[in-house]
Amino acid sequence: MSRLTHVISGPYAPPAARRELVAASADGSRLHVEVHGDEDAPAVVLAHGWTCSTAFWAAQIRELATDHRVIAYDQRGHGRSPAARTHSTTALADDLVAVLGAALAPGERAVLAGHSMGGMTIMAAAGRPEFTEHAAAALLCSTGSSQLVAQALVVPLRAGRARTRITGAVLGSRAPLGPVTPIARTVLKYATMGPGSAPDRVEACARIVHACPTGVRRAWSEVLAGLDLDANLAALTVPTAVIGGTSDRLTPVAHARALAAALPHCVGLTELTGMGHMTPIEAPEAVTGAVRGLTARYLDTTEKEKTP
Repeated sequence: MSRLTHVISGPYAPPAARRELVAASADGSRLHVEVHGDEDAPAVVLAHGWTCSTAFWAAQIRELATDHRVIAYDQRGHGRSPAARTHSTTALADDLVAVLGAALAPGERAVLAGHSMGGMTIMAAAGRPEFTEHAAAALLCSTGSSQLVAQALVVPLRAGRARTRITGAVLGSRAPLGPVTPIARTVLKYATMGPGSAPDRVEACARIVHACPTGVRRAWSEVLAGLDLDANLAALTVPTAVIGGTSDRLTPVAHARALAAALPHCVGLTELTGMGHMTPIEAPEAVTGAVRGLTARYLDTTEKEKTP
């Protein structure tokens, strides 16, 4: 049975891309890439999180494409990118640099924004020559570098082995999510969004998350359960902003604070009161504003310096 993979009206309905392309990763995996906006505008690259797709960035794409070139891609196995055999942080990094190479000209720089697993993708790729060539600045949104399962607050128990074990079992469940029902919306809202999230935002998230294939969701959950990118943070030397929601149960705001403290060049930590894990949909203006701030401060200056 086919499912609606995103809402089809309103601010969270994905806009049509100006053009589409396919990026080939190191292991041959093919990645669906969308380009929005004017080719000559400052470039922004968006990397979505676990169980999501390019549709997750609809609000940012719609706003930024008015004066930016917005490049968004589906992580392997998500959205319109076919499933792959390999799931690892190395694969995440391989995929990102493949997208950068396919969508940007040699030496062209962009602001990179990643939500959740997309932020981990940026951390995983930091220090690679291709990343250094193309990254002018970065935004890490609702993400963490390690201890994801141990620190998650999805299961209402005290911290410890029991909570970690149960949380890992819940996030790595083999059970299909099924259709989007009132109960499904309630569960998703509790686990991933702030208590004040409006129904249209919950619906937008539910459609996207429930469209992720069960096998893909489980495979990436195992990668996230063992995530340890702490050592990579030293290589993320570009100006980097961090955003976290104070009601985030999946990556509690303590992760955002730890990232801000560890990054070599953190240019701001924003804590969004009452927001959960899905900040680009829960607080679209704040996330879009953060991207705009980075492009205005770093990308435009970088591009001007390249001009004789």
